[in-house]
Amino acid sequence: ESSNVTPLLFVLSTGSDPTAALLTFAQSTGYSSKIVGPRAAALIDSARKAGSWVLLQNCHLAPSWMASLEKICESIKPENTDPDFRLWMTSLPSPAFPVAILQSSIKMSNEPPAGLRANLRRSYALDPISNPEFFESCPKPRAFKALLYGLAFMHAFVQERRKFGPMGWNIPYGFDDGDLRISVRQLHMYLAESPEVPFDALKYSIGECNYGGRVTDDKDRRLLNTILSNIYRPEILTEVPFKLSASGTYVVPLEGDYASYLRAINMLPVFPQPEV
Repeated sequence: ESSNVTPLLFVLSTGSDPTAALLTFAQSTGYSSKIVGPRAAALIDSARKAGSWVLLQNCHLAPSWMASLEKICESIKPENTDPDFRLWMTSLPSPAFPVAILQSSIKMSNEPPAGLRANLRRSYALDPISNPEFFESCPKPRAFKALLYGLAFMHAFVQERRKFGPMGWNIPYGFDDGDLRISVRQLHMYLAESPEVPFDALKYSIGECNYGGRVTDDKDRRLLNTILSNIYRPEILTEVPFKLSASGTYVVPLEGDYASYLRAINMLPVFPQPEV
C-alpha cells in the first residue's frame, strides 16, 4: 500500500510505457497533475502541500538532476506533507538513479506481453479500443473494425520480432502502446472524414510517422512498410476471412461487437506459429 511519503517507481522496459494508464487512473480518482520540466522541484513542493499527484517521466534522461531528486524525497515527511500526495516516477534502469530512492520506493514493472495472442489481448484492453463508445462510433464500422484488428496484429508482430535480435530488426526499437494509441485515433479520424478508405494516407501516417518515426535503419523501414502493406490493402475489406498468415491460422474476425473480437483472440494459439 502506498503512502504520501513513499515514492512509486515504474521501472520501464522496451515496448512498455505505463504513463497513459497511470494518467487515466489518476483522473478516475480525481487527480490530474503531471509534472515535467525544470520547474519540477517547485511544483513537487506545491503538490506536496496541496495533496496532488506528481508524475516525473523518464528520470533516466535527467541524470544530473537525480541528486536534487534524492534531496527532495528526503525532505518529504509525514508532518509536512498532505496525506493525499503521491510522487510517481518512471525510469529505465540507470546507474545514475539514486540508490536511496530505489530502496525506499514501491517498485513496479510493466513488462510487454509475450506472444501474439497475449499482445492482441493487451491491445484490445487499452484505451481507446476498450471504450465501447469509441469502438462503435465510426461511420464505417466494418472497415474500422477490420483495419483496427489488422493494426493491433501488426503492433504485436513488430514487437514479437524483437525477440530474434538482429534477425528481427537490425536495430531494436521501443515500439509501445503510445504508437498504437495514436494510430488507432488517426484510423478513426481518417475513416470518419474520408468518403473512401484512404489506404495510402493510413500507411504513410502509421508506417512513416507513428511507428516509422522510431526507425533509423533503411532496411528496417522497408520491412516495417512491407508488413503494414501486406495488411492495409483493399482485400482486407473484401476477402472473408482475410488471412493474416498463409495457413489461415491468423485471420481478421468477422465484424461483431467488442466481445466477439476478444473471443476470437482467445481462440488463437498461445505460442505463435512459425509461419508468422
